[in-house]
Amino acid sequence: MFGRRQQAGSLPAKPLRPADGGDRIRGSEPVPVEPDELMGADEIADPSTLVGDPITAAAWPADDADIETIIGRLAPVVRESIKPGEALRLSRSTLAHRIIDLVEQAYLRGEVSVTGDSRRNIVTLLTNQALGEAQRQGREAGNGHSGASDRAIIESSKQRIQPLLLKRIDVSKALALSFDDLSLQINDVVGEILSEERLQLNAHEQRDLVTALLDDLLGLGPLEALLSDESVSDIMVNGPHQVYVERKGKLQLTDVAFRDNAHVLGVCARIVSRVGRRVDETSPLCDARLPDGSRVNIIIPPLALDGPSISIRKFARHKITLESMEQNQNLSPAMATVLKIAGRCRLNILISGGTGSGKTTLLNALSRMIDYGERIVTIEDAAELQLQQPHVVRLETRPPNLEDRGEITQRDLLKNALRMRPDRIILGEIRAGEALDMLQAMNTGHDGSLCTIHANRPREALTRLENMVAMANVRLPHEAVRAQIAGAVNMIVQVARMRDGVRRITHISEIVGMEGDVVTMQDLFTFEYAGEDKDGRLRGVFRCSGLRPHFTQKAQFFGLDRSLLEAIDTAARTAP
Repeated sequence: MFGRRQQAGSLPAKPLRPADGGDRIRGSEPVPVEPDELMGADEIADPSTLVGDPITAAAWPADDADIETIIGRLAPVVRESIKPGEALRLSRSTLAHRIIDLVEQAYLRGEVSVTGDSRRNIVTLLTNQALGEAQRQGREAGNGHSGASDRAIIESSKQRIQPLLLKRIDVSKALALSFDDLSLQINDVVGEILSEERLQLNAHEQRDLVTALLDDLLGLGPLEALLSDESVSDIMVNGPHQVYVERKGKLQLTDVAFRDNAHVLGVCARIVSRVGRRVDETSPLCDARLPDGSRVNIIIPPLALDGPSISIRKFARHKITLESMEQNQNLSPAMATVLKIAGRCRLNILISGGTGSGKTTLLNALSRMIDYGERIVTIEDAAELQLQQPHVVRLETRPPNLEDRGEITQRDLLKNALRMRPDRIILGEIRAGEALDMLQAMNTGHDGSLCTIHANRPREALTRLENMVAMANVRLPHEAVRAQIAGAVNMIVQVARMRDGVRRITHISEIVGMEGDVVTMQDLFTFEYAGEDKDGRLRGVFRCSGLRPHFTQKAQFFGLDRSLLEAIDTAARTAP
């Protein structure tokens, strides 16, 4: 599951036998079933047991990225065909049948290519997405058909039901089933327990209860609802009873809560174990990632005094490009044109900014300018880059083991990457001595490399870069280090998250050379603050200096010099 919200169904389920022939997922309290309701082990393993005729195709989606691509193509079709109000009125089974028909039609038109197992996942995710969007729109509209249950009722019911449920099911057999089969059977068992315990829940509340139980069993518990909310960009857990999210650049306190510290630690262990890492008292810090690329940082007691802390930087399902950033007024059209040309011309670009300013997002957008024929090597502490090119080698650091051995740093990976015949090297973030190796790579034929650094202004980025070169324990004169920086880095792009929550590119600066022992720069574009509107949004102007770019000659080599000069000239003449 991990980051994909799965909504459980509310229809009665047919009992299924597990693969070993036992009484479905029930453990210590098997319930007799009718012979005509039994299904053999072959039917469970076969994806054709899903409702509707299976779609057969020649291609198998290679991984989650391919499934996400197919969902991205089909989601608008589902929204157009099934309106939110209709999605809430339909039973889950009927809704799934409708979506299966849409998937089949798309397959027959040649728009998607899926097989039985991947089709099952796609239909489940599209069904969950349709229900989630319908409920969210209902809540925003304030009507009574949103299907949202009272959280207190669900939580109290879950605390009573969960221990009884775990006694009645065989967890190992449950985990072997598909999500659809498992959710149907769990719904059946939960219905029986609710009757025995004399708990009265309506259909929406029972569906939400089953979903919460499945989230705890398979996913990330209370965080699943936030991970499925596309309006949330960051999730911050401060102990079991305080969870904040970031929406549109602003922090908001949610009503999501965990039972206790042990509940949070269980979610932490599930996250880090998936990427082969650990978090415990001997190693209370950990960087990890979710399957969709979302970055996770975890710190637990005794370092975190108020309970385990989880910080999740979500990645939007809709990829952010320079065009979309231009539409959101994160930069001007002329700035977008100059950055596209800089990427095409293989400039070495350093992206500078504070925490949460959008450095990695901008790096992903710039990487789209890289030619599909180039070999790219990426190096990160926690892999989060989402490059679209086919020839990408992704490298990730490794922390030391229990014996404090086996650590692989970014510097080790960077040295190895130089032996891998890369056309471009992308370093997720410069933090220490790898700065020296990155400069040497840029100076020895690896043009077009990209990296990020934490700094508040372009000049400060150069100072920090120089300081981190010194962390490589190589004694070099300051003049030599600055000469290497001037020769290696071509452009610095400064990005900032401002107090209205909007991320903007504040500087596009070129490094033009040395004057004495000082690295000289020129600003091509800057953002000038001009006030605030009545809604609290900052007003300002992206101003062009009108200076001739230093890389014009290189742009001429790629046939882009005329477009570059036109963009600069137009921006300088039309600026207010």
